[in-house]
Amino acid sequence: MAALAASLCLWVPASAQDDAAAPEGWDDADIVYLGEQHDNPAHHARQADLVAALDPAALVFEMLTPDQASLVTPDLIADEAAMEAALGWNASGWPDFAMYYPIFTAAPEAAIYGAAIPRDQARRVMDEGIDPVFGEDAARYGLTDPLPETDQQAREALQMAAHCDALPAEILPMMVDIQRLRDAALARAALQALETTSAPVVVITGNGHARTDWGAPAAVARVAPDVTQRALGQGEDDTGPPDGTFDAVEITAPVDRGDPCAAFN
Repeated sequence: MAALAASLCLWVPASAQDDAAAPEGWDDADIVYLGEQHDNPAHHARQADLVAALDPAALVFEMLTPDQASLVTPDLIADEAAMEAALGWNASGWPDFAMYYPIFTAAPEAAIYGAAIPRDQARRVMDEGIDPVFGEDAARYGLTDPLPETDQQAREALQMAAHCDALPAEILPMMVDIQRLRDAALARAALQALETTSAPVVVITGNGHARTDWGAPAAVARVAPDVTQRALGQGEDDTGPPDGTFDAVEITAPVDRGDPCAAFN
């Protein structure tokens, strides 16, 4: 197995996508990250197509806690309404389950892993820091080390922009820490899935966690440099590629969200 490849960052418009196949060479990767903008149905449809093409041994979801993931069986996957109810999806804050359900049905026999950090645990970061919340192996995943100042500033700027410049400056370091915690949790779950099942493992997550420069792929590369990885970012044609580096980027039509900053005004 080779180490994480340099990101190619291919920009592919939606009209040029081949929904029946994964990008060339990706079927040999140990871990494949399929990024998304959470509320874009086209991104989830593309993820489902790629999951069907890759036929993974395991699926890791940013949206599920380990406890939720343990509930998922092929029989539950066969019943959309029962699965939504069992997972408590409507109360989770994630977009409509109907967008995510086809991803599960694309590989109904795959083992399901969850990497979500429950909100009460994430809040502990404020008082305890990220390494106690992550627990064992925090140092291996780099969580005991401060970020270089330039990286810290860049990540804080992204958090501020993502929240319409409405966050108090003093909360930004904690927001960055929580993002790092979630990156590491995804990486840990992906490696657990790979060790317990086999390749390929597919990770369903937001673009920010799929980026190869500082997301979950970077955390895996730190801990297990021989694991091969590929990462897809999905953007929209009015805003272009997502922030960060990826092995491929695909662009779809945008979602009408109205004014995303209206809630902050």
